[in-house]
Amino acid sequence: MVKATGFNCSPRPKGNTFLALNIVLEELRAAGIETELVPVGGLNLHGCRACNKCAEIRDRHCHGWDDDMNHLIDKMFASDIIIIGSPVYFSSMTAEAKALIDRAGYVAGRNNNPLRHKIGAAVVAVRRGGGNVVLAEINYFFLIKEMFVPGSTYWNFGFGMKPGDILNDEEGIKNFKNLGQNIAFLAQKIWHEKKV
Repeated sequence: MVKATGFNCSPRPKGNTFLALNIVLEELRAAGIETELVPVGGLNLHGCRACNKCAEIRDRHCHGWDDDMNHLIDKMFASDIIIIGSPVYFSSMTAEAKALIDRAGYVAGRNNNPLRHKIGAAVVAVRRGGGNVVLAEINYFFLIKEMFVPGSTYWNFGFGMKPGDILNDEEGIKNFKNLGQNIAFLAQKIWHEKKV
């Protein structure tokens, strides 16, 4: 079965990023795709140390820190669809999202790129500005890892400040639903091709 994992890189476990990710995942569940939402914000995570141990050991794990990262990398590599959600902090992604991208990307690059040909999508919760920057940052990661990146009717972000505000953004909700439908469509095409 096709597996989709959403990574909530917000420190607010039930905030707007969580809600946005769930809108996308609901569309995937409706299409018969197995889903999981993984909280990343608040975990014990560090940035990449460029120690190159992942290239020396080559076990698809990071050996630079003793923290919570390898659990996330395992989930990422085991997924067919990866959705990374982040709020906007000073026109950028959260530190947790950056650590996830840098370390998973480095490990993948040193271990025959197990991310290649997976589907990746960014989901962004933004108060007012900076959403395009975060969307691009996350999508750059997917693209350099040779992943397929579907779009929506507009950029994949929703507006809101307080937790729950994003549910008042009708256009944002429509975009997230359409993104989920587009991911499901692409996943079904890829899955069919693999079975033939």
